[in-house]
Amino acid sequence: MGRLDHLYRLELPHRAKLVYIYLHDRMDKEKKTWPGINTIAKDLSVSRSTVKRAIKDLEKAELIRKESRFRENGSATSNCYYLL
Repeated sequence: MGRLDHLYRLELPHRAKLVYIYLHDRMDKEKKTWPGINTIAKDLSVSRSTVKRAIKDLEKAELIRKESRFRENGSATSNCYYLL
């Protein structure tokens, strides 16, 4: 059974499944990706708050791990997401 087959069987809100598939489609060979919240929201035609809730759902389900990233000047940039 593939990674996405397992996802479909989980009791997750549809927003979480949608965002997971989005992240999965954009991951590199190390199973990480770093799109910004605004980019995800725009590409999926959902709100920023919907994306944030979905990411929390996925973290709680232990399907992803979020790592904050920062520029050299200390300001925040997009998060890095690792698919587990």
